[in-house]
Amino acid sequence: MASRLYTWARWAVRRRGRVVAVWLLLLAVVGGLGITLHGKATTEFSVPGIESQKAQDLLEEKFPEAAGGVVRVVLAAPEGSTLTESKTAAAVEASLKKVAAVSGVVDVSDPLKVKTVSRDLRIGYADVRFREQASDVPEKSKDALSEAMDQARNAGLEVEFGGSAMEAKTEVGGPAEIVGVVVAFAVLALALGSLIAAGLPLLTALVGVAIGVLGVEFMSRYVEMTSTATVLALMIGLAVGIDYALFIISRHREQLADPEQDVEDSIARAVATAGGAVVFAGATVIIALAALTVTGIPFLTVMGLAAAATVALAVLVAVSLVPAALGFFGERMRPRDRRTRTTRTTERAPGAWGLAWARAVTRKPLLVLVAAVIGLLALAVPARDLRLGLPSNASQPVDSTQHKSYDLLTEGFGPGFNATLTAVVDLDGVPAADRTTTVTRLRTALADDRGVAVAAAPVTNTDATLAVIAVVPKTGPDAQATTDLVHRLRENATTVGKAGGTLYIAGQTAAAIDVAGKLSDALPLFIAIIVILALILLTIAFRSLLVPVKAALGFLLSVAASLGATVWVFQDGHLNGVLDIPSAGPVTSFLPVLLIGVLFGLAMDYEVFLVSRMREHYEHTGDAAEAVTQGFARSGRVVSAAALIMVAVFGGFVFNHDPIIKSIGFALAFGVFVDAFVVRMTLVPAAMALLGRRAWGLPGWLDRVTPDVDIEGAKLPTRTAEQGDRQAAAEEKKDEVGVG
Repeated sequence: MASRLYTWARWAVRRRGRVVAVWLLLLAVVGGLGITLHGKATTEFSVPGIESQKAQDLLEEKFPEAAGGVVRVVLAAPEGSTLTESKTAAAVEASLKKVAAVSGVVDVSDPLKVKTVSRDLRIGYADVRFREQASDVPEKSKDALSEAMDQARNAGLEVEFGGSAMEAKTEVGGPAEIVGVVVAFAVLALALGSLIAAGLPLLTALVGVAIGVLGVEFMSRYVEMTSTATVLALMIGLAVGIDYALFIISRHREQLADPEQDVEDSIARAVATAGGAVVFAGATVIIALAALTVTGIPFLTVMGLAAAATVALAVLVAVSLVPAALGFFGERMRPRDRRTRTTRTTERAPGAWGLAWARAVTRKPLLVLVAAVIGLLALAVPARDLRLGLPSNASQPVDSTQHKSYDLLTEGFGPGFNATLTAVVDLDGVPAADRTTTVTRLRTALADDRGVAVAAAPVTNTDATLAVIAVVPKTGPDAQATTDLVHRLRENATTVGKAGGTLYIAGQTAAAIDVAGKLSDALPLFIAIIVILALILLTIAFRSLLVPVKAALGFLLSVAASLGATVWVFQDGHLNGVLDIPSAGPVTSFLPVLLIGVLFGLAMDYEVFLVSRMREHYEHTGDAAEAVTQGFARSGRVVSAAALIMVAVFGGFVFNHDPIIKSIGFALAFGVFVDAFVVRMTLVPAAMALLGRRAWGLPGWLDRVTPDVDIEGAKLPTRTAEQGDRQAAAEEKKDEVGVG
């Protein structure tokens, strides 16, 4: 692989104009398609086959009037006033008449007529049902609805909006994300010692991310995907794009420290060695993200494939656009203090801090190993209480209309009102004469459950083959008691079953519980696939059995620690003020699967870059102990910089207003930090020191069947004197030919 990449990189440098032109053309074409022909992202996380989805499909088929998206208009009179006062009631009635005229609206309830007001008559709500499903209700209709309520506002009422059709939009590009990129640039400048070199990874990464994200936007025209898919592609693509370019540019500048090193040869060698590790590490990220397809959950599959495609673009950019750009910069990439010709040096002293850290860790490796493992397990302890779900409106920003409507409904009707369940009763198998009795008995049974506050009167379709009963729990949507209630109602639904009908418990709260259950079931298989994948890939990369086992165990510790920290913050409610988290609640249901897939790929990135330098030194010297310290010293600085960049980019998303993006950003930032600095840069050298020469062994039969990918570039041709002479001639003529 190294030889092929070497040849490819030389070709890219010599034809750098064409390579850059192709990438810019691709950006223009994909960008044009993504901007002009993009689809519409959905805010629903539906999963075929779960009970709540079956109920939704049944409603669409038999009771379409009850299947459309709902905007719940919440009204609150000032303290000391009521909604029943004549002037107020007239304003509400007039506003709701205007709402009924909004395009797509099929039904509007009047809170005063249907008695949806609180006991003190101060808070009430009107349900506005649309013809379209929740995710298809156009923004212009929602805006028109809000404008229609102006008369109620003018009468002194507070008007807020909730409901299935009023999901908050996911937006990125705010100040926090920009700060993350600025921090990444600062880290690049310190790591590379050059503003030009620091700007190049950002520029090339942005090209790859722009193509990836705009391509995802274009594909959303043909494939249903959530808005989170685009944000995830942006988040991961930007982070790995910067890191992969950093690894290659750092290796290139390290080689150019030798004044006799030819620029073109250095670029090719950097791509063949660091670029080989980039290809291998990128492949692990891509495979891990693509492995999300095994969950059998469409929205997660699309999310994983979108992010995987963006990572693939980042790898292609790193091994084609980056060497082409380096060719343009030429001698300007050579470290300033070593541009003048001096005596050739064949060995350069590694970074002092890296060498000192490596020697400190390997001095008492067993003690370091035990201390680090205990620390990681302590961080993982909160993960024992992990509960999965989807964020409710309580998790939206405090100043958002969704959060305000949630608080008003809780104040007026109790905490369970925001968790209202929908009991959908299929009466096809029930004789027509018995349907009313069956539904009445069911309503009584539902109301008698200890967790139910009220079961509303049933509503049936025109031919009485389907009935809908609103069930209000006593607890909120994020409470464990509500989850237990949903399972209990389903398990005890015997009244309808005996009569020949079928009961489904649905609604937003039930759907969130169903999605969480589906993902929990898929988690063990996904973890098994990822761990087995790690063992296979690292065995091929390092021709070793013990290195992959150690890497996989370290990865599991990183995931456990990250999940523990996420539970401690988002579920247990710690640091809510610092991180601007409006309300504690269950961890986003697909976060563990996503975290495992992404963190696996990134953990293998750092494993490959660290251990490949160790193996490279071992191949040249045969000294296992020295290989650990020298390999770490040569790669520790760039891996530290890469990890800090990842943390900065992911950390910027922690302050996004969307609760899902916020939790994903935190989990990934924390996970990368722990994996890079505790596992890869502390546990790995300690474990490698304990293993010694045994780390690099393979059984004979396995050695014969394991392909030799040579990611360290051991089989590359050595530089010759002729190459050194060409470099000298190039320096004498650089004023004539220009730099690069």
